Amino acid sequence: MMSTLLRPQSLRDLCALCVLLSVVSVSNPQPAAAQTPDWCKELPRPEYKKLERVQVSDAWFEVYNVAAETYAIYEPHQSEEVISYLILGNEKAILFDTGMGISDIKKVVRELTRLPILVLNSHTHNDHVGGNWEFRSIYSMETPFSERNARGSREDAQAEIAPGEICGELPKSFNPKTYRTRPWTITRYIHDDNTIDLGGRTIEIIATPGHTPDAISLYDRANGLLFTGDTYYPATIWLYRPETDLNAYANSIQRLADLAPHVKVVLGAHNIPVAPPSVLPELVQAFADLRAGKATCKPDKPGRQVCSVANFRFLVATK
Repeated sequence: MMSTLLRPQSLRDLCALCVLLSVVSVSNPQPAAAQTPDWCKELPRPEYKKLERVQVSDAWFEVYNVAAETYAIYEPHQSEEVISYLILGNEKAILFDTGMGISDIKKVVRELTRLPILVLNSHTHNDHVGGNWEFRSIYSMETPFSERNARGSREDAQAEIAPGEICGELPKSFNPKTYRTRPWTITRYIHDDNTIDLGGRTIEIIATPGHTPDAISLYDRANGLLFTGDTYYPATIWLYRPETDLNAYANSIQRLADLAPHVKVVLGAHNIPVAPPSVLPELVQAFADLRAGKATCKPDKPGRQVCSVANFRFLVATK
C-alpha cells in the first residue's frame, strides 16, 4: 500500500499523500529524545580515578576498593548516587546499606565474597534499604521509624525513578511499574556502642540520630575507618524531612568530630566514598553557623531551602 502512495501520479495524489503522512505522524509520534539531567553531566566524578575499581558483572553498579577488605558499591545511574559498603572480616562480613533495589546487589556481593553477610543500615530511608529483602540477617536500631519502614513503600520508590532521576538505562530486568521497596524482616536489634566481631576485625556501632531517628555510623577503630551514612556525605545534606531532629543532628556530628584525630578516612553514603577526617570538625562549625543565621539560603521546592556555609550545603525546611 505504501509503495503505491509513494509514486503519486498527479498533484492531487501528492496532496493526498501529504495529508495521509501527517495523520500517520500524529497517530504514531516518534519518542522524544531523553534529556540528560544536569546532575548526570557531572559524571564520572574525577575522585573515582584515584580509586581501584573492581569489575563486577552488573553494569548498574560500580565497585571500588576503598581500604583493605572494604568495598564501596556505588550506583551512579540514579540521582541519589547512593553508596553501600561491604566490610569483610575473616569469618563474616557487614553490608552497610543495600542501595536502591533497582538491580541485584546480592549478586554483586556474592561476586566479592562468599562470607556470611550481616546487613546493617545507616538508616532506613528507601534508597538505603532497597536490597534488604534479599538477605536473611538484618540488624536494626530499635525505633518505631525503623519498624515502620521495614514494611516497605511504593510511593518513595516511585519518586526515585521519576523524570530526571535516572542517568542512562535502567537494567533490562527492572520493571518500573512494579518498583517498590520490598518489606524485610529485622532479625536482631542493635544499640549504641554495640560491637560486631567479624573475625579479626571489630566494628563499633555509633548511634547518630538527626537525619533520621535510627541513623547510625560504623567505626573500624583499628583501621581508622568511619562510615557516616547520611550524617555526612560530600553533597547537599538533607535535613528537612519530618523525621529530622536538628538538635540530635548537632550532637551526632560533634560526636563524630571528636573521633577525627583517630580517623584516617571518612566514608559517606552518597556521591563520593572517601573524605579526609578534617571534614568532621568543619561540618560542626558549618552547621553551627547555619543555625546562627550565617548561611546564604535560596528557595528550593515549596517548604524547603538550600543553605550554603563554607564548603557545605544543607537542605532544610523553610521557617
